[in-house]
Amino acid sequence: PAEWRPLSEGCRAELASIIVYARVLALHPDPYGAYNYLPWQRDPPSGPGSQHNPGGLFYSAEIELLCDQAWGSMLEVPAGSRLNLTGLGYFSCHSHTVMQGYAYFFFLRMDENYILLPHGVNFQEAIFPDTQENRRMFASLFQFSNCSQAQHALSFSSDWEIQEDNRLMCSSVQKALFEEEDRVKKLQQKVATLEKRNKQLRDRVKKVKRSLRQARKNTRHMELMNRKLSEKLSSAGGQVPYINSLKQENSHATYLKV
Repeated sequence: PAEWRPLSEGCRAELASIIVYARVLALHPDPYGAYNYLPWQRDPPSGPGSQHNPGGLFYSAEIELLCDQAWGSMLEVPAGSRLNLTGLGYFSCHSHTVMQGYAYFFFLRMDENYILLPHGVNFQEAIFPDTQENRRMFASLFQFSNCSQAQHALSFSSDWEIQEDNRLMCSSVQKALFEEEDRVKKLQQKVATLEKRNKQLRDRVKKVKRSLRQARKNTRHMELMNRKLSEKLSSAGGQVPYINSLKQENSHATYLKV
């Protein structure tokens, strides 16, 4: 989206509907379909087992919860429960991929048919591998003491309460940041508008100065022409009475003839 901004995993965890820590027990490829094939797979598979396309894009997984669901999750199932997760595979703009036998932290959501799907909050990653860094990152969401793997309690239970007490509501903080960004964006738009108007005014001032210079040049030229004309008139001033007398004589002669 045009207004997209990246969010941290902690902030996205607050917005995720369901968060679980689970191990992948089995993978089940989706049936071959019009969109479930890789670019080099032009023809549908044939023969026994063709209903499962091992090279397809999409598949589902059977997972087993290693801990109770995270705090605030909508899924009310205990540790040891087994669930089916669909919507895995390679998509046009992202991928949700897992491997059998490995554990992951999952951001999940439930659709209108109560089917579990990865929840890519903010169009970002929804599946996190089971690493020490990710365990520490999600330590404030799980009470690892009741997990099936005891080493989590030893590694992270000591600072769990501290992390929970110091935890900020990222969604509200992020909302405030977005509002501030929007305010800054509006101010930048106003500044751009004012700069545009200022440029227009500068252009108008340049045109006025250019016109003023041309007017002064024309004025000087007219003054020079008037001065030359005055000099010519003054030099020819002695001949003017003679011309007037000739006009008077001609007019009198004409009157006598009539």
